Amino acid sequence: MDAELFPRSRTEIAPGAVHVPDWLDGARQRELLAACREWARPPAGLRTVRTPGGGTMTARQVCLGQHWYPYAYARTVVDGDGAPVKPFPDWLGELGRRAVTDALGPAPATGAAYDIALINFYDADARMGMHRDSDEKSGAPVVSLSLGDTCVFRFGNTETRARPYTDVELRSGDLFVFGGPSRLAYHGVPRVHPGTAPPELGLTGRLNITLRVSGL
Repeated sequence: MDAELFPRSRTEIAPGAVHVPDWLDGARQRELLAACREWARPPAGLRTVRTPGGGTMTARQVCLGQHWYPYAYARTVVDGDGAPVKPFPDWLGELGRRAVTDALGPAPATGAAYDIALINFYDADARMGMHRDSDEKSGAPVVSLSLGDTCVFRFGNTETRARPYTDVELRSGDLFVFGGPSRLAYHGVPRVHPGTAPPELGLTGRLNITLRVSGL
């Protein structure tokens, strides 16, 4: 009820880590969802990520620009069908640059262009353990866009997967950017709230699009 009465506001969760609610309007969410559905098609489509220890991630993933696998990047889907990774579109890079400017100001957005996207699909049972985005050579901010079901996004510290951390509710259309002193903070998704996506979006589950600068 409080969320209906009082608009959610931009919040700095930690130095360099900012949550901007409702950053994507409904039309842009639908456009981005349509693009994600195309990117998810094979070849080099949505896949289950296998970890070196033999386990699997519960969130499924597709990559653009460079293919991420634990714990490196490649030009082909080396842990899947072997196809060349799909290209990273210029318009998505511009969206990332605008996201950084809106969240952190113009200075952090003046570096190299965004050239990698990792797109994770969460069904009702999917989770993401605490981890750091540390396989890039660039320290440019990470841009995270949410579509579909609401999730609990746990944003921690740079030293350990344990406390202190802050749980943030990310809804469809929300933006989260982390850079500077928070660029290598541990973060994860302990919970997804099924059935909370906007009905007009037409998505069952949650999509998270993270944009990065490879520095490669």
